[in-house]
Amino acid sequence: MKQNEKNNADALQNLPSAEQLQGEIKREKYKLRYKRVLKSTVYALIVVAAVAVLIATLVLPVVQIAGTSMEPTLTEGDIVVLAKTKDPDRGDLCAFSYSNKILIKRVIGIPGDYIEIDGEGNVFVNGEYLDEPYLTVKALGECDVEFPFQVPENQFFLMGDQRDTSIDSRSTVIGCVTDDQIVGKILFRIWPFDSLEWMD
Repeated sequence: MKQNEKNNADALQNLPSAEQLQGEIKREKYKLRYKRVLKSTVYALIVVAAVAVLIATLVLPVVQIAGTSMEPTLTEGDIVVLAKTKDPDRGDLCAFSYSNKILIKRVIGIPGDYIEIDGEGNVFVNGEYLDEPYLTVKALGECDVEFPFQVPENQFFLMGDQRDTSIDSRSTVIGCVTDDQIVGKILFRIWPFDSLEWMD
Protein backbone atom coordinates (compact mmCIF):
# COMPACT_ATOMS: atom_id res chain seq x y z
CA MET A 1 0.00 0.00 0.00
CA LYS A 2 2.77 2.38 0.97
CA GLN A 3 4.61 1.47 -2.22
CA ASN A 4 1.53 2.44 -4.28
CA GLU A 5 1.23 5.73 -2.47
CA LYS A 6 4.91 6.40 -3.09
CA ASN A 7 4.50 5.58 -6.79
CA ASN A 8 1.50 7.89 -7.00
CA ALA A 9 3.43 10.67 -5.27
CA ASP A 10 6.35 10.18 -7.67
CA ALA A 11 3.97 10.26 -10.63
CA LEU A 12 2.40 13.50 -9.36
CA GLN A 13 5.85 15.06 -8.99
CA ASN A 14 6.71 14.11 -12.58
CA LEU A 15 3.58 15.76 -13.99
CA PRO A 16 4.29 19.07 -15.77
CA SER A 17 3.22 22.24 -14.08
CA ALA A 18 0.45 24.47 -15.46
CA GLU A 19 3.11 26.89 -16.76
CA GLN A 20 4.92 24.06 -18.56
CA LEU A 21 1.64 22.89 -20.09
CA GLN A 22 0.82 26.42 -21.28
CA GLY A 23 4.32 26.77 -22.75
CA GLU A 24 3.97 23.46 -24.60
CA ILE A 25 0.54 24.46 -25.94
CA LYS A 26 2.01 27.76 -27.18
CA ARG A 27 4.86 25.92 -28.90
CA GLU A 28 2.45 23.54 -30.64
CA LYS A 29 0.22 26.43 -31.74
CA TYR A 30 3.30 28.26 -33.08
CA LYS A 31 4.36 25.15 -35.02
CA LEU A 32 0.91 24.82 -36.58
CA ARG A 33 0.80 28.55 -37.43
CA TYR A 34 4.33 28.41 -38.89
CA LYS A 35 3.39 25.42 -41.06
CA ARG A 36 0.26 27.22 -42.31
CA VAL A 37 2.22 30.39 -43.12
CA LEU A 38 4.97 28.40 -44.83
CA LYS A 39 2.43 26.46 -46.87
CA SER A 40 0.56 29.61 -47.99
CA THR A 41 3.88 31.34 -48.82
CA VAL A 42 4.99 28.40 -50.98
CA TYR A 43 1.61 28.39 -52.78
CA ALA A 44 1.85 32.16 -53.34
CA LEU A 45 5.38 31.83 -54.75
CA ILE A 46 4.26 29.05 -57.10
CA VAL A 47 1.35 31.19 -58.34
CA VAL A 48 3.63 34.23 -58.83
CA ALA A 49 6.18 32.11 -60.70
CA ALA A 50 3.46 30.63 -62.93
CA VAL A 51 2.07 34.10 -63.71
CA ALA A 52 5.59 35.38 -64.45
CA VAL A 53 6.20 32.49 -66.85
CA LEU A 54 2.88 33.14 -68.58
CA ILE A 55 3.63 36.85 -68.91
CA ALA A 56 7.16 36.15 -70.18
CA THR A 57 5.81 33.66 -72.72
CA LEU A 58 2.65 35.37 -73.88
CA VAL A 59 3.12 39.10 -73.31
CA LEU A 60 6.70 40.11 -72.52
CA PRO A 61 9.18 37.53 -73.86
CA VAL A 62 12.80 37.78 -72.68
CA VAL A 63 15.62 37.33 -75.22
CA GLN A 64 19.41 37.22 -74.91
CA ILE A 65 21.37 38.88 -77.70
CA ALA A 66 23.67 36.58 -79.68
CA GLY A 67 26.09 37.96 -82.24
CA THR A 68 27.33 41.45 -83.05
CA SER A 69 24.99 42.61 -85.84
CA MET A 70 23.27 45.17 -83.59
CA GLU A 71 26.39 46.78 -82.14
CA PRO A 72 26.83 49.37 -80.76
CA THR A 73 23.13 49.56 -79.77
CA LEU A 74 23.05 46.00 -78.40
CA THR A 75 26.02 43.80 -77.63
CA GLU A 76 26.36 40.05 -77.33
CA GLY A 77 25.05 38.79 -73.99
CA ASP A 78 22.62 41.67 -73.42
CA ILE A 79 19.20 40.55 -72.16
CA VAL A 80 16.15 42.42 -73.42
CA VAL A 81 12.40 42.33 -72.81
CA LEU A 82 10.04 42.37 -75.80
CA ALA A 83 6.48 43.55 -76.24
CA LYS A 84 4.48 41.18 -78.42
CA THR A 85 3.41 42.85 -81.67
CA LYS A 86 2.91 42.00 -85.32
CA ASP A 87 2.91 45.65 -86.38
CA PRO A 88 6.25 47.34 -85.54
CA ASP A 89 7.03 50.87 -86.70
CA ARG A 90 10.06 52.35 -88.42
CA GLY A 91 13.03 52.53 -86.08
CA ASP A 92 11.76 49.82 -83.72
CA LEU A 93 14.24 47.15 -82.64
CA CYS A 94 12.45 44.02 -83.66
CA ALA A 95 12.84 40.31 -82.85
CA PHE A 96 11.81 37.79 -85.48
CA SER A 97 12.11 34.06 -86.04
CA TYR A 98 14.38 32.75 -88.77
CA SER A 99 15.57 29.14 -89.19
CA ASN A 100 14.55 28.23 -85.62
CA LYS A 101 16.47 31.22 -84.21
CA ILE A 102 15.40 34.59 -82.86
CA LEU A 103 17.19 37.46 -84.59
CA ILE A 104 17.16 41.15 -83.67
CA LYS A 105 17.24 43.89 -86.32
CA ARG A 106 15.96 47.43 -86.76
CA VAL A 107 12.82 48.19 -88.78
CA ILE A 108 13.80 50.45 -91.69
CA GLY A 109 10.75 50.07 -93.92
CA ILE A 110 7.13 49.10 -93.36
CA PRO A 111 4.72 47.69 -95.98
CA GLY A 112 4.54 49.91 -99.06
CA ASP A 113 7.73 51.90 -98.31
CA TYR A 114 10.33 52.43 -101.03
CA ILE A 115 13.89 51.74 -99.82
CA GLU A 116 17.08 52.96 -101.48
CA ILE A 117 20.67 52.54 -100.26
CA ASP A 118 23.57 54.17 -102.06
CA GLY A 119 27.11 52.84 -102.40
CA GLU A 120 28.22 54.63 -99.21
CA GLY A 121 25.46 53.09 -97.14
CA ASN A 122 23.16 56.12 -96.93
CA VAL A 123 19.54 54.99 -96.57
CA PHE A 124 16.54 56.71 -98.14
CA VAL A 125 12.94 55.83 -97.26
CA ASN A 126 10.29 57.06 -99.70
CA GLY A 127 12.86 59.40 -101.21
CA GLU A 128 13.85 60.99 -97.88
CA TYR A 129 17.29 60.59 -96.33
CA LEU A 130 17.13 58.53 -93.12
CA ASP A 131 19.10 60.06 -90.26
CA GLU A 132 20.65 57.21 -88.26
CA PRO A 133 22.55 58.54 -85.23
CA TYR A 134 22.76 55.02 -83.75
CA LEU A 135 25.27 53.93 -86.44
CA THR A 136 29.04 54.12 -86.01
CA VAL A 137 29.81 52.99 -89.58
CA LYS A 138 27.72 53.21 -92.75
CA ALA A 139 28.11 50.52 -95.41
CA LEU A 140 26.13 48.94 -98.23
CA GLY A 141 27.11 45.57 -96.73
CA GLU A 142 25.82 42.20 -97.92
CA CYS A 143 23.35 43.42 -100.52
CA ASP A 144 21.90 41.70 -103.58
CA VAL A 145 18.51 43.42 -103.91
CA GLU A 146 17.76 46.02 -106.56
CA PHE A 147 16.87 49.56 -105.55
CA PRO A 148 14.51 51.27 -105.29
CA PHE A 149 12.94 48.35 -103.47
CA GLN A 150 9.29 48.41 -102.42
CA VAL A 151 8.47 46.57 -99.20
CA PRO A 152 5.70 44.02 -99.95
CA GLU A 153 2.38 43.94 -98.13
CA ASN A 154 2.51 42.39 -94.62
CA GLN A 155 6.32 42.46 -94.70
CA PHE A 156 9.05 44.62 -93.16
CA PHE A 157 12.52 45.67 -94.30
CA LEU A 158 14.94 45.15 -91.38
CA MET A 159 18.64 45.96 -91.03
CA GLY A 160 21.26 45.45 -88.35
CA ASP A 161 23.07 48.46 -86.88
CA GLN A 162 26.45 46.91 -87.75
CA ARG A 163 25.91 47.57 -91.43
CA ASP A 164 29.16 46.16 -92.80
CA THR A 165 28.65 42.67 -91.29
CA SER A 166 24.91 42.27 -90.66
CA ILE A 167 23.01 39.84 -92.89
CA ASP A 168 19.48 41.25 -93.14
CA SER A 169 16.78 42.34 -95.59
CA ARG A 170 19.45 43.67 -97.96
CA SER A 171 20.27 40.05 -98.74
CA THR A 172 17.86 37.61 -100.36
CA VAL A 173 19.17 35.02 -97.88
CA ILE A 174 16.89 36.63 -95.28
CA GLY A 175 14.88 39.12 -97.34
CA CYS A 176 11.92 41.00 -95.95
CA VAL A 177 10.41 39.68 -92.73
CA THR A 178 6.74 38.73 -92.72
CA ASP A 179 4.44 39.79 -89.90
CA ASP A 180 4.04 36.09 -88.99
CA GLN A 181 7.79 35.88 -88.29
CA ILE A 182 7.80 38.85 -85.92
CA VAL A 183 7.99 37.98 -82.23
CA GLY A 184 7.88 41.54 -80.89
CA LYS A 185 9.72 44.81 -80.44
CA ILE A 186 12.30 45.50 -77.76
CA LEU A 187 10.99 47.54 -74.82
CA PHE A 188 14.01 47.67 -72.55
CA ARG A 189 17.36 46.13 -71.72
CA ILE A 190 17.55 44.45 -68.31
CA TRP A 191 21.11 43.10 -68.45
CA PRO A 192 23.79 44.15 -67.79
CA PHE A 193 22.37 46.21 -64.91
CA ASP A 194 24.68 49.16 -65.56
CA SER A 195 23.21 49.41 -69.08
CA LEU A 196 19.56 49.06 -68.04
CA GLU A 197 17.44 51.36 -70.23
CA TRP A 198 14.17 51.79 -72.08
CA MET A 199 14.65 51.23 -75.78
CA ASP A 200 11.13 51.93 -77.04
